[in-house]
Amino acid sequence: MSHAVQWILAVCLVGTMSMLAPRPVSAAAANEALVLHVDGAIGPAMADYVVQGLDAAADRNAELVILEMDTPGGLDSAMRRIIKAILASPVPVVTYVAPSGSRAASAGTYILYASHIAAMAPATNLGAATPVELMGGSSPTPAVPKTAEERKVLNDAIAYIRGLAMQRGRNADWAEQAVRNAASLTAEQALQQHVIDLMATNVPDLLTKLNGRSVVTEAGTVTLHTAGIRIFEYRRDFRVKFLAALTDPTVAYILLLIGIYGLMFEGFNPGGVLPGVAGAIALLLALYAFHALPVNFAGLALIILGIILFVTETFVPAYGTLSIGGLTAFVIGSIILMDTHVPGFAISRSLIGGLSTTAALVIIGTLWFAVHARRRPVVTGAEELVGSSGHVLTDFIEGGGTIRVHSEIWNAESRVPLHAGDTVRVIGREGLKLIVEPVRSSIEEDRQ
Repeated sequence: MSHAVQWILAVCLVGTMSMLAPRPVSAAAANEALVLHVDGAIGPAMADYVVQGLDAAADRNAELVILEMDTPGGLDSAMRRIIKAILASPVPVVTYVAPSGSRAASAGTYILYASHIAAMAPATNLGAATPVELMGGSSPTPAVPKTAEERKVLNDAIAYIRGLAMQRGRNADWAEQAVRNAASLTAEQALQQHVIDLMATNVPDLLTKLNGRSVVTEAGTVTLHTAGIRIFEYRRDFRVKFLAALTDPTVAYILLLIGIYGLMFEGFNPGGVLPGVAGAIALLLALYAFHALPVNFAGLALIILGIILFVTETFVPAYGTLSIGGLTAFVIGSIILMDTHVPGFAISRSLIGGLSTTAALVIIGTLWFAVHARRRPVVTGAEELVGSSGHVLTDFIEGGGTIRVHSEIWNAESRVPLHAGDTVRVIGREGLKLIVEPVRSSIEEDRQ
């Protein structure tokens, strides 16, 4: 065996052993705080990001995790997934509503209550935690459940946030008001009413005030040592960014339309390949996104029905009836497609309006061309000869003779005598014989 091969094997062996050997956690790695930025609506991608961050903090033996939050709320399923991860985290989690002007509304309030330590920056607020299904989208009035299902949703939400409040020793009565009556508080009021634990102007100020505090985690009681701690910004990876873009309702909606139209185009024009491939990929991505989003399947069915009616109109002469019905189904389906009023999880109304307006203009244009096409004279086929002018080639004997029409010689028949050179007009056709009549002006000229 050559020396070169021996060196290569040795390097590979050392590399393999170094990868398999457990990695010791250095003192610097343990004395760090992971900062996660929870900004925007809370959905599946945000839940993945937070769960990954908490797992990374545990692997790195971090001192604590800071969720720097600014959110209008989000999906219940994503919120509960984040809260489960926080409750099971051996690393203390601090939810910090910052910077100034931020909020922890709706789902953000639940996450704040679930955290080991709750903090807010000045000029921030929290609350308005009523389930949006009971608020009618954006109603400022207190939620008044009218059905047994609505009462179940409201009572479940109240019990959930009260349980979190009692576990963390925070104001459970106000938490109930935040759910029942959509109550909100400023940072100063939240500190006074024991909803949060402290206020801080920025992250360094927060770390200074956290030093020496003790919290109870899944790993037991932990005393925080944040003096001189290193701050590590935990960034979102490509998968989280891709999932965030994919689960945007507007993006998923556009992918759905591209998928349906692409497959239809491929079906009507076999062999195109590209439309079919692109359509299949777009449709699968849209279905994956809809799996993670609260989709109303009646709306999805209406959108598909509307597109099918549009296409059918091109094959069935329904004089616009199918197109109008398809447009109606498409608009209604697009509006009700997302079965939620959560901010950030609705399809852009301007996009729906633009697509619907475009479809309406196409329908109007198609009807206009259809009507004008019916009014135009026939320019091809046997019917095109009717109304055409020609010249008599031979005298009509016993009502029959030959004429020239459109550079073609035809046998013709006339009820009146005709002579060679007379101008005639075609008034009908019987098989290969044309029925003609004389043009008066030409006869009068012959007589003169």
